[in-house]
Amino acid sequence: MSAAPTTTPPSGTGVFSKTRARIAARTLRTDRWWLPPLLTAIGLAAFVGYATIRSFVRTAYWVPQYHYLTPFYSPCLSDSCAPGSSHFGTPFGELPMWIPLGFVVLPFLLGFRLTCYYYRKAYYRSVWFSPPACAVAEPHTRYTGESRLPLIIQNSHRYFFYVAVVVSVINTYDAIYAFHGDTGGFGFGLGNIVLTVNVILLWAYTLSCHSCRHIAGGRLKHFSAHPVRYWFWTQVSKLNTRHMALAWTTLGTLALTDFYVMLVASQTISDLRFVN
Repeated sequence: MSAAPTTTPPSGTGVFSKTRARIAARTLRTDRWWLPPLLTAIGLAAFVGYATIRSFVRTAYWVPQYHYLTPFYSPCLSDSCAPGSSHFGTPFGELPMWIPLGFVVLPFLLGFRLTCYYYRKAYYRSVWFSPPACAVAEPHTRYTGESRLPLIIQNSHRYFFYVAVVVSVINTYDAIYAFHGDTGGFGFGLGNIVLTVNVILLWAYTLSCHSCRHIAGGRLKHFSAHPVRYWFWTQVSKLNTRHMALAWTTLGTLALTDFYVMLVASQTISDLRFVN
């Protein structure tokens, strides 16, 4: 297919530079190429909106009788936290309302997600429009990659990964601690299933990270000399193929877990108990 002759736009940069095809149309595609970026933008915006609201409201995030704590408030380390929800003490005093109670880890988790290799693809196309789709011209006049602000921040992903591992350990502790009945001893309810499934999927997403794969097998010249690291690398590689699915799944389970804890904590519903 060939495009009809058009007048060359005045700009000599970006998609109209000398090294690019001289096609004035934004794209010659006839399919709905804009649909995937649109759905991605809607999905990410929905989660960001929900998570932001829930992180600041400071209500219905802790169920004392079952020890259910929403991951959006874990760890809760302030005197502003509900009694019993601070599993690791309260080294910080009262916090003003404009500071979320999970402020210690939320910026790092946000950084981990934003710099994730899959999420880069997601918001590069749906938000940054670089490019919005294959064979669709991007609106930027030039491309500098991840060598300048703000995209240079992407190179910090490996450091955010270390914090994400620590947070996953904390969430695991929260899930185990929740196996507590309202009269003491062992207890098991639907909330425990929700918290546990969420933690398992969070571990799967974290360990499927490209940085984790590089830590496991990067810089090795001979896998035969490192059988343990090679085994770990193969397992991480299997998870890595599902990194995109896990990225979206964990957004859903995080919101679902928080929503369930909110419903139980606000006494909108009662937790379905199986034991105690």
